[in-house]
Amino acid sequence: MMKKKTTTTKISREAKSQSVPLAGKVALITGGAKRVGRAIALRLAHEGMHIAFTYQQSAREARSLVKQIEALGQQALAIEVDLAEPDADATVFDDFCKQFSRCDALINNASTFDRTPIGKISLDAFEHNMAINARAPMMLMQRFAPMLAAHAKVDTKRKPADRGRTKNVGRIINFIDIHVMGQPLRSYMAYNMSKAALMEATMTAALELAPKITVNAIAPGVVAWAQSYTKEQRDRYMQRVPLARAGTPDDAAEAVLFLVRDADYCTGQIIRLDGGRLYT
Repeated sequence: MMKKKTTTTKISREAKSQSVPLAGKVALITGGAKRVGRAIALRLAHEGMHIAFTYQQSAREARSLVKQIEALGQQALAIEVDLAEPDADATVFDDFCKQFSRCDALINNASTFDRTPIGKISLDAFEHNMAINARAPMMLMQRFAPMLAAHAKVDTKRKPADRGRTKNVGRIINFIDIHVMGQPLRSYMAYNMSKAALMEATMTAALELAPKITVNAIAPGVVAWAQSYTKEQRDRYMQRVPLARAGTPDDAAEAVLFLVRDADYCTGQIIRLDGGRLYT
């Protein structure tokens, strides 16, 4: 387990500058050491955010990401945790609070993608998918909600048309999947069910946590190929993508940035990040 780097730098309670709206704020990203999570962490760090992220087995990648973020002038914290454990949310929260006193964005990116065709679905496989893809995000949303809402304030000093607008709203972004939006993925029933549960959790949390926290989801097609996909499967997939290319981790990171920085009047929404594939 990697040692956590301590720092005496104080986290500002407000953004450092109106021209840099995310400067000094803090994001927590699950599954941040590699692939999509890593791209998100670096993109938000470039925008001035301090970054905490979880990882399970990718210690080498976690160490290198901490160095990259710190080289950008931001604080970084890597939290080793198995999100399938029942007390994972408490572990993440306790470690997070040792370094940071605020949280402005929670990005539930970590996921497991287990093949579970009917006839071969074990109880352990079902529970593993549900634990990582649905239960952990739900419990983290609940655990961090007070901190995410702590800096939100209703603006009563603006022009009459803008009065009542909430500033410094917390952000939650959950990664679901286009395959839970009407076109389930064959042989992945437990995965499909867990991501569908996370989609419903997103909608419920959007209702319950407003107006101090917005809750949205991103539904990717392919933004990073699963290692299990063969060349034939990839070619077949690409034939159904109108934009004629696979997505990238950077595409996902830009979508997250929009929801964190710009989407003030957007909650309970799903952004399909699939190059148009869902309806082909």
